[in-house]
Amino acid sequence: MTLFLPSPAHRSLALSLLLMAAPATAQKLHYELDPVHTRVLVAVSHAGFSQALGTVSGSTGELDFDADDWRSARLEVTVPMTRLDLGDPEWNAAALGKRLLDAGAHPEARFVSTTITPRDATHGQVCGDFTLRGVTAPLCLEVTLNALKRHPMPPFRRTVGFSATATLERSAFGIDAWPKVIGNAVELRIEAEAVRRRDDGDVDADESAVTPPPPPSASEPIPNP
Repeated sequence: MTLFLPSPAHRSLALSLLLMAAPATAQKLHYELDPVHTRVLVAVSHAGFSQALGTVSGSTGELDFDADDWRSARLEVTVPMTRLDLGDPEWNAAALGKRLLDAGAHPEARFVSTTITPRDATHGQVCGDFTLRGVTAPLCLEVTLNALKRHPMPPFRRTVGFSATATLERSAFGIDAWPKVIGNAVELRIEAEAVRRRDDGDVDADESAVTPPPPPSASEPIPNP
């Protein structure tokens, strides 16, 4: 029996053929959060009578995302806590005061993803480090991918939209005042849009040659982009 050992040249050729045959990976794109169309809603028990609702607008951040490879995604978000609105000026001042959020000393909250686990093509769990009131603790979000496509309004950039929910315990962040009036569990609902960065290399085919839609008629209201 003769044992055949491939020469270095044959091994190099075989490796090249394997690399050429390997499937190409999808491109991970880089996005920036749209602060106008990103909002956080919080709900917390008000002495058991109702769920007090507040919203925070104006969040900013960056997202690296490949719809075919959720595990490689990365998210960083900064939430301006000073923009919390509970619907009443005095209530806002109390929530932002030193006994609760202490927004004077800690005006921003921050979330940085650490692991992302896909559940199916449009759902996944995003876990990371959430910093609130100067304390960092783990937080997991249940995320739904709503759309990933070129936006129909100017500047016609590729846009990704998500909905997410999570629940945190405020005591985990050192916010434990008035436990008989304010519930410990805080529910979060997040609606977010992120727009592809202009410096993200080559644009997609559907972004490079866009024909704007016809202008609305005089009687047709112009939608808010």
